[in-house]
Amino acid sequence: MENLKALAYELRENVIDMIVEGKAGHIGGDMSVMEILTEIYFDQMNISPENMDDPDRDKFIMSKGHSVEAYYAVLAAKGFFDIKDVIATFSKFGSQFIGHPNNKLPGIEMNSGSLGHGLPVSVGMALAGKMDKKDYRVYTVMGDGEVAEGSVWEGAMAASHYKLDNLCAVVDRNRLQISGNTEDVMAHDDLCERWSSFGWNVINVADGNDIDQLKAAFDAAKEVKGKPTMVIANTVKGKGSSIMENKANWHHKVPNAEELAQIKKDLAERKEAALHG
Repeated sequence: MENLKALAYELRENVIDMIVEGKAGHIGGDMSVMEILTEIYFDQMNISPENMDDPDRDKFIMSKGHSVEAYYAVLAAKGFFDIKDVIATFSKFGSQFIGHPNNKLPGIEMNSGSLGHGLPVSVGMALAGKMDKKDYRVYTVMGDGEVAEGSVWEGAMAASHYKLDNLCAVVDRNRLQISGNTEDVMAHDDLCERWSSFGWNVINVADGNDIDQLKAAFDAAKEVKGKPTMVIANTVKGKGSSIMENKANWHHKVPNAEELAQIKKDLAERKEAALHG
């Protein structure tokens, strides 16, 4: 697990490189979601470049598509494409590595970024699996600002109605969106209670940037029968450097030279600490 913890910081370094090179990117959410994606792709899902045509493979939808830089970094680490190509061309004219997931790229199931779409599509995939008697699981990651979208709750009702225990959704609960604190923009109250009231099994992860806690949550979700699971991952926006953490202005920002040096230093130190427990 220490290797995955260190990998999450290494992938953050790749994200920083692509954002600086591409002069664009949703850096704050990339940093908060990284352990979630790392645990799902490297410890939970049956997915690889070799089995993408296998109908029995697990499925993933990055509903909070604006955090695509973290998604690209994880997919590259899994071998779907070369991280050097991503960094060199991200967000540039003619590049396939655009600012939201592009399903013309290997490993990406659907274009996303219009918030509120990922969960309903994931419900359809999970329902298809049930109807076809497949054993695959479906995962999707949403932002907490995204949960204000009405289509999310239509999907929530459908998933519960059809008892989709092969569906596991995650809310990246970093409490900040582009216009400020989520509770000021559109208060969520108790998200655990709200999802429970829609008939979901809910697992609250106190530290959503802790690989061990995430592993325990996803492992537990696989044992649940008769209802979908929602993992509320309480994360830190901008996780990895004190100059970014819990600051709304880092939702979409390119660091200057001084900020970049500090971020790189912080990430290297945290990666080293993760490697040595």
